[in-house]
Amino acid sequence: MLRIIGIQRAERFSPNSVDNDRAILEAVVAPLGGKIISEDDNIRAKLSLKDKPDVVFSMARDAATLQFLHELEREGTRVINPTVGVQSCRRTVIDAIMRENDVPVPPREGSDGYWLKRGDEAAQSHDDVVFCRDHDELLTRIDAFKRRGINEFVVQAHVKGDLVKFYGVEGTGFFRTFYPSDDGKTKFGDELINGRAQHYDYPQELLRQSAELTSRLAHTPVYGGDAVISSDGRFVIIDFNDWPSFSRCREEAAEAIKSLIK
Repeated sequence: MLRIIGIQRAERFSPNSVDNDRAILEAVVAPLGGKIISEDDNIRAKLSLKDKPDVVFSMARDAATLQFLHELEREGTRVINPTVGVQSCRRTVIDAIMRENDVPVPPREGSDGYWLKRGDEAAQSHDDVVFCRDHDELLTRIDAFKRRGINEFVVQAHVKGDLVKFYGVEGTGFFRTFYPSDDGKTKFGDELINGRAQHYDYPQELLRQSAELTSRLAHTPVYGGDAVISSDGRFVIIDFNDWPSFSRCREEAAEAIKSLIK
């Protein structure tokens, strides 16, 4: 019987999402007879290389946890998402991956404002992803980032249109999209800047293909993200993340994630 462990990401990496993150991990791990450890605990004290698990379903993002999981990977443990995938989802890295492989992304310059996003780690507070009305405000916000010690960041021009959240599990056929303005679910309220969705027609299959391509390039089979659909039906992917909470489609997602170990 496989020995299975789930690792919940540290609370600082789950702003306003701790319960939802725990819920998807439990939905995956509990039916497989596994147990869950938070990376806020001492992972090395809870696990050991001598008694290593066969499979780790990991939401971890802390550098020390990822280092330990990498050691487990070298010893033969399968980690989902793999540590290389989590590192690939740093915003500066994933932005470069998408641009280099012609995945539709926002331009860096525009006339409708800018988004400044922390690039060294995942967002830990509302101040890590900010909307700037113009170039002058962008420069002011960049200075504020640097005063906080954040020297890696991504700048995207704001794109008007419908905001769509997508969730996927690579290679399983599971891919779902939702309009956050329809159900009112929001982490920081930034979705409101795009306004209520008009439900513009767009090539949904092409969005799925673009997301799946990104997941393969980033070695991140359990993924989620955000896209904006313009009134002409074109889309850009504005964010791509490792292992979201899947709160809108938890049960379906859990089944797809569990299937990865088969």
